[in-house]
Amino acid sequence: MTNFSKKVLNLTKQIPKGKITTYKQLAAAAGNPQASRAAGNALNKNTRPIIIPCHRVIKSTGKVGGYSGGKEKKLALLKKEGIPIKEGRIINLKHHLHKFKKSDA
Repeated sequence: MTNFSKKVLNLTKQIPKGKITTYKQLAAAAGNPQASRAAGNALNKNTRPIIIPCHRVIKSTGKVGGYSGGKEKKLALLKKEGIPIKEGRIINLKHHLHKFKKSDA
């Protein structure tokens, strides 16, 4: 596992219930804002989805995106945590975004 992948997984652990982040923000917090796809690939290899809540990472467009447990499972988990979703897109995206601090990575 690369250092970048480890950072992505560690940062994802810090996203609290009721908050989300985007692949782009996660990649930037891990040190490479151009590596959104690499962040997604790291999350796709997540073997501990309960400890590392990768369902809280979405596309920059507000669309929910993929999930190893299936898109319907991701939608259900987000809704259970109080994230409002309509037609596969987060409602009021900015309100629900988790802000990483420089010291998080």
